[in-house]
Amino acid sequence: MNNVKQSFSIRDMENLSGIKAHTIRIWEKRYNLFTPERTSTNIRTYSLASLQKLLNITLLYNNGYKISKIARISEGEIPKKVSEIISSTSEKSHAINALKLAMVNFDQSLFYETYDALLEKKSFKEVFYDVFIPLLTELGLLWQTDTISPAHEHFITNLIKQKIHVHVEQLQSRAPRRNDKVFALFLPENEIHEIGLLYVNYEILLRGYKTIYLGQTMPLENLGDLLKYFDNIHFVSYFTVSPTKDRLEKYITDFTNDLNRHGQSKLWILGRQLQHLSSHELPSSVRTFGTIDQLAEAL
Repeated sequence: MNNVKQSFSIRDMENLSGIKAHTIRIWEKRYNLFTPERTSTNIRTYSLASLQKLLNITLLYNNGYKISKIARISEGEIPKKVSEIISSTSEKSHAINALKLAMVNFDQSLFYETYDALLEKKSFKEVFYDVFIPLLTELGLLWQTDTISPAHEHFITNLIKQKIHVHVEQLQSRAPRRNDKVFALFLPENEIHEIGLLYVNYEILLRGYKTIYLGQTMPLENLGDLLKYFDNIHFVSYFTVSPTKDRLEKYITDFTNDLNRHGQSKLWILGRQLQHLSSHELPSSVRTFGTIDQLAEAL
């Protein structure tokens, strides 16, 4: 238990629940919903049980329960009420809260339980879009505000990667149905944010194409080896932090000169760095996509 975070600041509580710190204080004082401890410098700290309670209260509150009514529900009944209202509309927020608790506690079992329950009602694709993407978006904010550590982020993202790998492996065991294009997926040098690219690989395989997954921090010059084996390669990449803004234009030029000399290769790009590119100024061999959905529609 030494690795488990047991104490949370009110800012942590706000960041993890989405409920403003001012509102948490009101709920605490007016309705006695939480009993924080105080540090030697008189700063509020909250226990893991308080965080669990706040996440459950948040779900009830977001589903129409007035806080005055929630305050009258006994401590043991709150989780039961949460279970009662879980439906197609509330399932997403409940799952995200459960996964955040799994992350904070480094609780692999809770992750699996939550994921398996989702798969009973949703396809893997729906789980990824409805739950994993919103969760990952929140993680970025939680990491920036120091609510979670890099260890928390690595723990939960690696569990998500495992699930993507499982579904990718199932598709890779089948022979490709479509042979007009081959997709090579890679991340540029110094780029390690891989989950988006892993899922893109799944979407392409789902549509029957052959993929060659090369993974993180792949030098552009090494991609040329693939041209000896395949024609009409569509290279697919995610530019999250790399190439940097000042190197993007040169990267596109180098791709065109080195990998599209014969006009048969394409480069499809997603990621945050696209904000620094003007799509109408790109070569015809390069195409950008704002979302995975947009890329999937182009397949």
